[in-house]
Amino acid sequence: MSDLFWLSDAQMARLEPCFPKSHGKPRVDDRRVLSGIIFINRNGLRWRDAPAAYGPHKTLYNRWKRWSDKGVFARIMAGLAAEHREKKTVMIDATYLEAHRTATSMGVKNGGRGRLIGRTKGGMNTRLHAICDSQGRPISLFVTAGHVSDYIGARALLSSLPDVDWLLGGRGYDADWFREALEDKGIRACIPGRKQRKTTVKYDKRRYKRRNRIEIMFGRLKDWRRVATRYDRCPKVFLSAITLAATVIYWL
Repeated sequence: MSDLFWLSDAQMARLEPCFPKSHGKPRVDDRRVLSGIIFINRNGLRWRDAPAAYGPHKTLYNRWKRWSDKGVFARIMAGLAAEHREKKTVMIDATYLEAHRTATSMGVKNGGRGRLIGRTKGGMNTRLHAICDSQGRPISLFVTAGHVSDYIGARALLSSLPDVDWLLGGRGYDADWFREALEDKGIRACIPGRKQRKTTVKYDKRRYKRRNRIEIMFGRLKDWRRVATRYDRCPKVFLSAITLAATVIYWL
């Protein structure tokens, strides 16, 4: 019992305002079910292997699937992350998450177009794109197929950038249109230029070193086994696993 994860009273108090309202029959104990869901995702277990202390594994899975389909876990992270109060610096980056054969099976070529899984040099992957604050806490997350470029990720995340002074990004984000879009928002880019550029791009190398915080964030998210390896065919369910991990690690 002592080895199992249980949400504290303080954590439940922060989460409860984001829960869907129960209609008709009252829901099974939220603390027990959500604690079991977190335990399964963190340890990469099958639902049927859930410890008995969390109740029937079908109850855990049904809640997980139903709330994932409704986007509840993504909204919980977005709501808590909105309290970041970052005014100075944000960072942008992307990482590869390996897709297990259970996620790529029973689909068309390249894992199925609707599953956001693509073939890369490292195999079948999904790509996680993220913006985090100066402390390395995720503010905005979304997933694409593994072969999708940083440019597309940057375009999708542009509208969710907070009002800050600086954005730190790797060479993959060196594009004139992106720099101009940041300038229009009043954000200064700290992004090294691509080697193919004819003119050298100047950037603050000392400030750029702080970008390792978003890489550390990716590493901590991947400590959750159902994030590091994608087992879920449905991209909304997989994104729920990522946002749940981000919520527990950084925002509770």
